[in-house]
Amino acid sequence: MLLRHVGFLKTVFWYTLTAFGGPQAHFGMMLKTFVQRKKYLSEQELIEYNSFCQLLPGASSTQTITLIGYKRGGIPLAALTLIIWIVPACFIMGLLSFLLRYFDRRALQVDIFKFIPPMAVGFLVFATAQAFRISIKNFITWVIMIVAAITTFFFFKLPLVFPILIVLGGMVTNISKKRITTIQQKPHKIKWLNIGLFVFIFLITAFLSETARKNNWPNRAPINLFENTYRMGSFVFGGGQVLMPMMYEQFSVRPFSRKEKDPEVIKINKEDMYTGMGIVSAVPGPVFSIASFVGGMALKDSDGTTSKRIGMQALGCIIGTAAIFLPSALLVLFFFPVWHNIKKYTVVYRSLEGINAVVVGFMIAAAFYLIKDISLLEVKLGSLLNAIVILGTAGILMYSKLPPPIIVALCLLLGIIF
Repeated sequence: MLLRHVGFLKTVFWYTLTAFGGPQAHFGMMLKTFVQRKKYLSEQELIEYNSFCQLLPGASSTQTITLIGYKRGGIPLAALTLIIWIVPACFIMGLLSFLLRYFDRRALQVDIFKFIPPMAVGFLVFATAQAFRISIKNFITWVIMIVAAITTFFFFKLPLVFPILIVLGGMVTNISKKRITTIQQKPHKIKWLNIGLFVFIFLITAFLSETARKNNWPNRAPINLFENTYRMGSFVFGGGQVLMPMMYEQFSVRPFSRKEKDPEVIKINKEDMYTGMGIVSAVPGPVFSIASFVGGMALKDSDGTTSKRIGMQALGCIIGTAAIFLPSALLVLFFFPVWHNIKKYTVVYRSLEGINAVVVGFMIAAAFYLIKDISLLEVKLGSLLNAIVILGTAGILMYSKLPPPIIVALCLLLGIIF
């Protein structure tokens, strides 16, 4: 069965290596790669997957691409898709935790990536235009989109703004009684094991972590690290831009406060954390890969011989990776069949129109949120090039068949030249 999907997995791999720009750009790249070029799913399906994943905590880009694999080959292909998606970024960020001491931090701020943010905006403009064409069809969806865009822009850093607006958008389009579902589809089997495993891991790690803390178990750091990271992956809304401040607070602020009395608590230097948070934005793949770096930094000062310390640091990278992505995978693979089965009910069917309009609003807000940190209006060459990259990226995606990896390569080349 998996041999039939070798072509799909190759596409996922090349997409992973060029998926720069964070979750805002990822959707546009998925649309171009998996919908328009390869036709693995329809535009409507991708928008629905993206909207559904916005309702769940965890890494939305990761959950969306996992669902694409699930659609084509069930859980085995979904698992392989997830692994291919996360491994390159997590390997790079884990390796950074080993090599950080050998780098000049200023040398890490290389200009090669300086046109990646405007490129990400270009991908987002393209994705917004495509989603707008499909999702905004009447007055009420216009209103929902505008309200969602304005609210999200001003409250972008509040994680709960995303699920709250999605629920409200679905409620608004339920006021109308015009849309009646005619969907006749085979029910998906619900994998109860996934949600049971999610809850079991959450409870057992919380119990073990707290017991280890109270009884001051020796070498308890791996247990505490897994619990802390798994908890964050289970509850974080808003993607990697929300996760990073949470990790900064957990590992770099709270342990150094006067209120913290536990000398064995996991500590990560603030400067190291800032460096990791900066580098992850220049790494292709999921922003949640920051957890691999954090895991390595958390266990790098373990006691013992050099080989043991290296082993513990590698274990920290693995723990950080597994703990941050496991909740996202278990939740999406449990709730998606539930979502699929309840779509046949009219109340849910009507909600889809409002949910999709809210997601278009999210995209518009994200575009403006990214643009505010990009120089566009100053009278200098850099501002002109930023504007050209934004418009050029969006135009190429809309009116040509040039694949996204070529666009990424051109933007990196532009960073080298200028």
